[in-house]
Amino acid sequence: MSIASRLKKQIFIQAQRVVPQHRLSRVVGKLAASENLIVKNAVITAFKAQYGIDMSIAEQQNALKFKSFNEFFTRALKDGVRAVDADPTSIVSPADGAISQLGKIENGDVFQAKGQKFTVENLIADPQLAEPFKNGQFATVYLSPKDYHRVHMPFAGTLTETLYVPGELFSVNQTTAENIPGLFARNERMVCLFDTELGRMAVVLVGAMIVAGIETVATGKVKPSGRIELNQHDLFLEKGAELGRFYLGSTAVVLFEENKMQWDAAFRANSEVVMGEAMGHTI
Repeated sequence: MSIASRLKKQIFIQAQRVVPQHRLSRVVGKLAASENLIVKNAVITAFKAQYGIDMSIAEQQNALKFKSFNEFFTRALKDGVRAVDADPTSIVSPADGAISQLGKIENGDVFQAKGQKFTVENLIADPQLAEPFKNGQFATVYLSPKDYHRVHMPFAGTLTETLYVPGELFSVNQTTAENIPGLFARNERMVCLFDTELGRMAVVLVGAMIVAGIETVATGKVKPSGRIELNQHDLFLEKGAELGRFYLGSTAVVLFEENKMQWDAAFRANSEVVMGEAMGHTI
């Protein structure tokens, strides 16, 4: 890597440490929620051009028909665009995106990126609820700005708890993952915990810089409170059912218990995935 590239990376990392992350995200959130015709059309048009959004797979293909940028960003897909793998033993990708990392959780440690890791206990923010995953399996899926931004069930299960965990709002791209220790266990997040035929499963929706919100089917849009909030649920969701959505790009972390499933060998860091694609199987 050149000196200029290293300098650019360091400036990017340091800038995230000093900007008012939450204040910036609130400002962006208000802009993204605006239904002012001129504002929302200008933002949608610029975003669509910048990231090359493919509207041909969307249920509503005219981007300017959406009431707000948020509605455009969390757009539904056209029927038949994403098929959920029908094999009852398969574990499917919860989202369109790219795998940041996946593999075994080693004595509670989850691999983040070269030289970086975090603990499953810190990620879930509750030692008792984290215990089943300490030697299990994990997969981290990064949703870039161009991707479909709804998160779906990797495997059928009953939602039993959600924990809103306050935190920072660093970017979650590869550069930040390689340079911010414990990134996914530091950012604001919504932890969703399930009972399944495989035992316990978790899907953690991790917030990020200028992400204007996280929403789940059980809680609605998250209202940051500054404190951990635990809620009980009893909601069964089929494999592939919608679980939640992000308002701007972020990351979903999937966790399973030990010796219950394995990831398919074809998948590794930087593999592209689509929602419903089989990534692993029960054992």
